[in-house]
Amino acid sequence: MEEVLQKGENQVAAGYFIYGSSTMMVYTTGSGVHGFTLDPSVGEFLLSNPNITIPEQGKVYSVNESYWDYWDEPTKKCVSSFKSSNNRRGKPYSLRYIGSLVSDFHRNLLSGGIFMYPKDNRDPKKSSGKLRLMCEANPLAYVVEQAGGAASDGRKRILEIDPHELHQRVPLFIGSKNDVEQAVSFYQEQDA
Repeated sequence: MEEVLQKGENQVAAGYFIYGSSTMMVYTTGSGVHGFTLDPSVGEFLLSNPNITIPEQGKVYSVNESYWDYWDEPTKKCVSSFKSSNNRRGKPYSLRYIGSLVSDFHRNLLSGGIFMYPKDNRDPKKSSGKLRLMCEANPLAYVVEQAGGAASDGRKRILEIDPHELHQRVPLFIGSKNDVEQAVSFYQEQDA
């Protein structure tokens, strides 16, 4: 178990598949992020998106706002800032929430923005977050950082979290660097 429970910064590769009008594989081995689209006529993945770079500043935020009543104050302030013109961008962001981590993440990786799955107080067993550190947050954090973005649990860089159990859950703020920094600022403000 010691070999498995390592910080995400020790990863050597990460990626995901996304299915829709086309099938795509996006991955990194620590030297940039590359996207390959399945060509059904030859049955192979062909390089379609070399050296993917996420914009530093996005225009979209992705979060399930139906959980508003279960969020802490920093989360509510964060989401309110994305909805108003009182943010780094100076105008409201658009809400785009599919409800699929990979789909929302992929759109934001290509176009910029932030995906948020903050902790909430609905389920005491998941009070530290819903997404799993080892198989969801760490791999996508590795991908986004290789593309120039950022990932945090609100207080700490995802890849620096020292796991203590296999299915450990964390809150997740991931996407464009400036957007993630803006989200983290509300938690730093509360902690100060």
